[in-house]
Amino acid sequence: MSIIPIIDLSDRSGDAAIGEAIGRTCRETGFFLVTGHGADPAIVDNGWRAARAYFDRPVDEKMTASMPYPGYPYGYSPVKGETLAASLGDVKPADLKETFSFGPSAFQRLDHKPADDAEAFVFSANPWPIGGDEFRQAVTAYYREMSALAGRIMRFFAIALELPEDYFARFIDREASALRLLNYPDVTETPLPGQLRAGEHSDYGSLTILMQEDAPGGLEVKGLDGAWHRVPAIAGSFVINIGDLMQRWTNDLWKSTLHRVTIPPHDLAKSARRQSIAFFHQPNWDAEISCIETCLSSGERAKYPSVGSGEYLASKFRSTVVK
Repeated sequence: MSIIPIIDLSDRSGDAAIGEAIGRTCRETGFFLVTGHGADPAIVDNGWRAARAYFDRPVDEKMTASMPYPGYPYGYSPVKGETLAASLGDVKPADLKETFSFGPSAFQRLDHKPADDAEAFVFSANPWPIGGDEFRQAVTAYYREMSALAGRIMRFFAIALELPEDYFARFIDREASALRLLNYPDVTETPLPGQLRAGEHSDYGSLTILMQEDAPGGLEVKGLDGAWHRVPAIAGSFVINIGDLMQRWTNDLWKSTLHRVTIPPHDLAKSARRQSIAFFHQPNWDAEISCIETCLSSGERAKYPSVGSGEYLASKFRSTVVK
């Protein structure tokens, strides 16, 4: 049985019951699946098909949207272009995946001037591939749909933490979120020792919304028992997990859990292509993330100093690049 619960956000038992269920799993694994989420299925399907079509294009066409330099946050990164385990200071072989990412500058006011290098980095320009605007329109619509869903989930987070339900609204009204399309090709070469499709890591921000397909060599989360557990892929659902900033916000009450994407079994490796889309919800770049008072017991002190959302995100982005 999976340790990842399924939570229906439209459950008639009410918001308090949904918040309680979310709070319980966030204290244990920080991972859950949502149904009844209200995301427009047409927008979701169109974004998924656009991602598939992009990854099916010739490499030279995909490279027209490549990251301008190593460590740049957005654009196309080819297979072995990133090592996620490096975000934890771990030295491992590069990941067996290719990605296309874009960030909040797609929705930023044109007259906005970054206040410092951290904001300028997080709001860097987004490279886009040649070949028409249908791809951009499909994935930016998907981004907006996930942003709206993230706002609904953050409301349930507030309820779970015994806060006013609009508590997080002021932290996410100018969010610095990013969308990442991921393609894990068939594994045609013998992986190096310790090499994975996506190395062991935790996510950086407030929460992640993942759409994944059911394919060999999938997502696994590290449980409280120290073992790795498969995260199920269920049609019509999204995988939700909290990130490092939410763990800091809650003084470690909630868990930003380690996860990875594994290598498929040898007999399936040559026919195990896998796609996913991850929306990394990030508070406003200038939001100060400090311990929430309801997460402190009497006489307990905050474990972490305040940290700027953008500053933290920029440092994590730069740590994963293949040198």
